Amino acid sequence: MEQKSRIGVIGTGFISKGLVIEIEKAYGLKVSRVLTRRNIDHCGEYPLNDRLTNSVDELIEHSDVIVECCGDTIYGTETILRIMEASIPVITINADLQVTTGSYLASKGFITEAEGDQPGCLAALRENVLSMGFKPLVYGNIKGFLNLNPSKEDMLYWAKKQGLNLGLQVSFTDGTKVQIEQALVANGLGARAAVPGLLGTACEDVRIGANIQAEYAKGLGYPISDYILSPKSPAGVYIAAEHDDRHKDYLRYLKLGDGPFYTLYTTFHLCHLEVVKTIRRVLGGGGVLLNNSTNPAVSIASIAKRRLVPGEVIERGVGSFEVRGIAVNMEDHLNHVPIGLLTNAVVRQTVEEGQMLTFRDVDIPDSIALSSWKEMEQNRRKEAFDLSAS
Repeated sequence: MEQKSRIGVIGTGFISKGLVIEIEKAYGLKVSRVLTRRNIDHCGEYPLNDRLTNSVDELIEHSDVIVECCGDTIYGTETILRIMEASIPVITINADLQVTTGSYLASKGFITEAEGDQPGCLAALRENVLSMGFKPLVYGNIKGFLNLNPSKEDMLYWAKKQGLNLGLQVSFTDGTKVQIEQALVANGLGARAAVPGLLGTACEDVRIGANIQAEYAKGLGYPISDYILSPKSPAGVYIAAEHDDRHKDYLRYLKLGDGPFYTLYTTFHLCHLEVVKTIRRVLGGGGVLLNNSTNPAVSIASIAKRRLVPGEVIERGVGSFEVRGIAVNMEDHLNHVPIGLLTNAVVRQTVEEGQMLTFRDVDIPDSIALSSWKEMEQNRRKEAFDLSAS
């Protein structure tokens, strides 16, 4: 009888439903358990209803690898730490969690983002690009549309039309999601943010935008993580890179242009359909594809979309109508509130529209996610102080 690897899953949302179908089809893999916080009796629409459990212990007992796609930073962090105590590797499809507590988790056990979403696809493209001798300058995400402060009416319409929950639709539209994704890419692949909120170059063609950003990165002297705003371009990812001048004629012949910057890109990212590649990578001992690293340089600060007054409750940061997120280099914004921590946060003092929230502005409920952020931030500042003192 064929011995199958047992794949546990956390979450029962949109991505999870498609993912478990694909895992069940894959040779040598099976879905062992799916952890949910929902009442199992109310989950009749879930594809593998018989695998559902409300017990983290049961999930751990029956899994060789666990894929986390619950979309909740606070709950996800607590659950992953439990899993790491059992020395089970964790794959995430959750860039929000990665940029908030992923660095802390990476210091405790094995965690990697999956191929499928843009960050994992960029990491996979980078491996291919490096193997061919290119030197990346820009790790880029192709975005077609943004509205930094969309109305609730519009978001309800589009969420229903596209089959997404309201929070996801808002975070895609106001740019928070692309900022989060590119912060993860920056931290995991050794890049930085060119400016707060990234460049977001508007362009007609991927190569034009990538070249502009490569020139900018060259001037800065380090690689950057960014995105282009290009409505007519495909939904994919790109890398702008340099190469040895001795290959210039070859690269021109191979339709990459005259240089000195060359753009390599994929025209798709297929979310749950690509996750199985990362599962096989982990099972085969291939190591981390991408995580937030244990020494991140970029975070996601919270920007007020409107005037916030004392006593208001921000139920969630990502995908809200109160705040949006922008990527910032952490050393320049030491007291910013990461948007992933804004869950049931109470506004302490007035914050004007467009202002960046700090820890003085809000009270955030205690959680493992909050304490892990503070611990990592304290360690980072201590290391910076020790370095400057030496």
